[in-house]
Amino acid sequence: MNAIERVGDYSRLMWKTFSKPDSWKMFGKQYVRELHKQGINSLPIVCIISVFIGAVICIQMRINTESPFLPSQLTGYATRETMILEFSSAILCLILAGKVGSNIASEIGTMRITEQIDALDIMGVNSANYLILPKILAFVTMIPCLVTFSITTGLLGGFGVALFTEMITPMEYEQGIQYSFLPYSIQYSIEKSLVFAFIVTSIASYYGYTVKGGAREVGKASTNAVVNSSVIILLFDVMLTKLLLS
Repeated sequence: MNAIERVGDYSRLMWKTFSKPDSWKMFGKQYVRELHKQGINSLPIVCIISVFIGAVICIQMRINTESPFLPSQLTGYATRETMILEFSSAILCLILAGKVGSNIASEIGTMRITEQIDALDIMGVNSANYLILPKILAFVTMIPCLVTFSITTGLLGGFGVALFTEMITPMEYEQGIQYSFLPYSIQYSIEKSLVFAFIVTSIASYYGYTVKGGAREVGKASTNAVVNSSVIILLFDVMLTKLLLS
């Protein structure tokens, strides 16, 4: 199947997905379940990674900007800008593509090869809407919270470096993260993450929904979902950065 056919199949699947649910009560239950699975369950890994990345960025920026001609507050400023503008939106979604995307692709793919999706279609249920829509909406709903937690814990990781080492004082770090702060940076980060969340869930759902064969093909579909969503996230990252910051 060539790229044009895949885009056509993907578009048709999304058309089926974004339709009125057959049962709002069932949709609500699925939506709440996916909020917990994709959002709440992702919080630990998001916080752990962000804390260490924030600390590493702080250390590296301090080492590479240690000059009498540069203010020490530059370390906190650079840590804040890196976390907000890039890591907590784009890089975080790349990481979550491996966790959330592979989970969605394998779950739906398993349902496809065990003919559970065929059974839903026979019963007259819009299987794409029933299975995929709650996953997409749940992750898009939770991603702003995950981004916010990532930014906060990342800055705390940098503060830990200032607090427990002698590389930079806590006061200098605080002055740096407060210097020339633009609230739009947070909005920009969340707007990008919303697009990336849709990309991760929709592409993973597509590969899982269209899988054919057995367990080996489900594994391949999961891998393809992660790889392709990661590439598309990077592409859209460039486009959105140019569009939103120009």
